[in-house]
Amino acid sequence: MPDTTLTSPHPGGALATAGARQYHLAHDPHPENGTSLGFWLYLMSDVLIFAALFATYGVLGRAYAGGPTGAELFDLKLVALNTAFLLLSSITFGFAMLHKQAKNVGGTLLWLAVTGLLGLAFLGVELYEFAHLIHQGATPQTSAFLSSFFTLVGTHGLHVTFGIIWLVTLMVQVKRHGLTPANVRRVNCLSMFWHFLDVVWVGVFTFVYLMGVL
Repeated sequence: MPDTTLTSPHPGGALATAGARQYHLAHDPHPENGTSLGFWLYLMSDVLIFAALFATYGVLGRAYAGGPTGAELFDLKLVALNTAFLLLSSITFGFAMLHKQAKNVGGTLLWLAVTGLLGLAFLGVELYEFAHLIHQGATPQTSAFLSSFFTLVGTHGLHVTFGIIWLVTLMVQVKRHGLTPANVRRVNCLSMFWHFLDVVWVGVFTFVYLMGVL
């Protein structure tokens, strides 16, 4: 872009050059790490949300109100299976990232698809667990313990749902346009989000399910 020259009237009436300035307009590239920084800020806000939900569960997790306890309700084998689905999906996403680094569109799409299927399996088991608990009469209205449980676990499940929608949308973009710089940036952001959900679930599994049974 050519320099923009600013002029101002001279006291004697003649125009004199005031100086030259360069302006960065829309055609200039974005800062290299701008998107990553913004997404990290978003993840930090999500950390605050889950921290508040964990704190709420920590306070209300023993408020059974005469209703069932976690030891009576939780099926650790089912939850362990669900945990395996989500942790395995983190590994498969890692394979997708390796193929992305190699600019292999087909391999990237394949492993993203496997990741999405594992995420759907996780959601299916979680919905089955919720339906089973409600069928037993353990609803969010039963006690403060169950209210905080459904809120914490349900919020995580909602994040996984949005992650799968994002993943499918991104697969369509990669299929149509390939691994363009914009798509590579989006895959990187989704990778951070997906691994973040895995870390949160490890906390849920330990703090809610294991401690609830023990």
